[in-house]
Amino acid sequence: MNVQKLSIPDVLLITPQKFADERGFFSETWNADKLKAHEVPSTFVQDNQSFSAQKGTVRGLHCQTEPYAQGKLVRVLRGAIWDVAVDIRQGSPTYGQWVAAELSVENWTQIWIPCGFLHGFCALVPNTEVLYKVTASYAKDCERSVRWNDPALALPWPVGAEEAVLSDKDREAPLFNPQDNWFQY
Repeated sequence: MNVQKLSIPDVLLITPQKFADERGFFSETWNADKLKAHEVPSTFVQDNQSFSAQKGTVRGLHCQTEPYAQGKLVRVLRGAIWDVAVDIRQGSPTYGQWVAAELSVENWTQIWIPCGFLHGFCALVPNTEVLYKVTASYAKDCERSVRWNDPALALPWPVGAEEAVLSDKDREAPLFNPQDNWFQY
């Protein structure tokens, strides 16, 4: 596996090897022993899968707080996404900063997003499927959202507000408030 630190070094791009032949390919997409050296936890408690029928579908920005804060290992099964993580760990030197990457079935890249980050993504093509492993179960009382296109975050989404396909929850999410103390670093 190729593991690359992003400009926020706790967020990692992970590209597993693919072994292809005339039948197709084989790939080891998760290996706890290999990723332990990069501080990726070995315990995931839930897998989530989403399907976005339309290009421009935006999901996020979401996180969960303690005691159900989630680290996420995200990969694309079909299609492509622009994936973003925003550091909301109070006291972090990169607090309020973001990193993003394109994940696709073609580039076979995954992203590891630890606890303490808002997460969101945009489908770059129709019929996109995303699978992500999480380190804690879903807990509605711990769920938090921030508006996907908050001007204070200035995220360069690949779609504008007119083209974005959003849930009511994401459309009505509050703006980022630096006084929110969801995570201590």
